[in-house]
Amino acid sequence: MTKFSVELPISKKPTDLELKKLKEYFKEMPVSEIITGLKFAKSRWHAKDTGTLKVGRKSIVQKEVHSVTTEQAQWRLKNWKMMISNYRRRGYSYPTISRIKKILIQKSKKKSK
Repeated sequence: MTKFSVELPISKKPTDLELKKLKEYFKEMPVSEIITGLKFAKSRWHAKDTGTLKVGRKSIVQKEVHSVTTEQAQWRLKNWKMMISNYRRRGYSYPTISRIKKILIQKSKKKSK
């Protein structure tokens, strides 16, 4: 294994634990993989910084079904075509809408048994 030294301009001084992790990553992983990961991290950080980072699908589904009662779930399922158009207008993908429907079906059956 060849040792190289690299100087990095960093905004704040890393802790000993952070330095240890960096050394570990560079020791175990190929540089090309580290660069790919850093590229992804930079893109994500930039999107987060500008406020354009999209919320994950799981949190969207939870937001839609969190406080839905049995009656509300049944009504939404009866009027599903209208609900689909509302969800599409909000920009939800069909897989996300499908997950919402799956949970609504579970909620509608829960207390009606």
